[in-house]
Amino acid sequence: MSIDDKHYRARITKRVDFAPDLWMIRIDPGAEFSFAPGQYATLGVEHDARRLERPYSIASSPYEKELEFFFELVPGGETTPPLYDLQLGEEVLLRKIAKGRFTFDTGQPERTNHLMVSTVTGIAPFVSYVRTLFRDWEEGRFAGNHTLFLLNGASRSWEFGYREEMEYLAQQAPWLRCIFTVSRPWEDESWKGEVGRVDELIRKYADQWGCTGANSVAYLCGHPEMVEHTKGILKRIGFKRENLKEEVYWVPGK
Repeated sequence: MSIDDKHYRARITKRVDFAPDLWMIRIDPGAEFSFAPGQYATLGVEHDARRLERPYSIASSPYEKELEFFFELVPGGETTPPLYDLQLGEEVLLRKIAKGRFTFDTGQPERTNHLMVSTVTGIAPFVSYVRTLFRDWEEGRFAGNHTLFLLNGASRSWEFGYREEMEYLAQQAPWLRCIFTVSRPWEDESWKGEVGRVDELIRKYADQWGCTGANSVAYLCGHPEMVEHTKGILKRIGFKRENLKEEVYWVPGK
């Protein structure tokens, strides 16, 4: 239901809590909502007689009827605490227009490798890329001539909201590879996978996957320190402004 010229009242149709401070929701906009994979939507809540709004990357594919979002609760934040309180069937404000330029880049013919680096909820736009390309691949619109390499980091393995889905798709799609890494393995003794921070591992996997500044586009999304460190590492191995894309989830000190 539309509430004004700029917003919809979208209804929450699904909620999954991955950890005490990490959760996913799906919402039904109730009307047409167009976006490209990698763009964000602005969600809002009415709280204490104020309207609070913040942009969030969309995890779902444009092929899906509902929109999906992956959140991290920010202690002392304005918007995520009231969003966290919303449950199945409740409403959230949704601005009618998606925005953002963190979209999948196939406009550089010589660069067919796509190196996607993220921390925790920063995986959301990459989930949208993968879901969309997988559907296109299954239906013959994508030939598999671009290869996606996903590196996603978190402190502990239960903070990976999409690991099972991405690993399952990677088993089927020869154009998708993914690595998940835990930076605090001493707090997660059952974890048997890669360990370390993503910015510590990016050179290892860029080399292993053959991703260079000449043949790749890099996409960095999530914690601002990770984005800055990784950007510096990639620049030192030949990545330039035209093949480095970034989406920082907050600005330090604000």
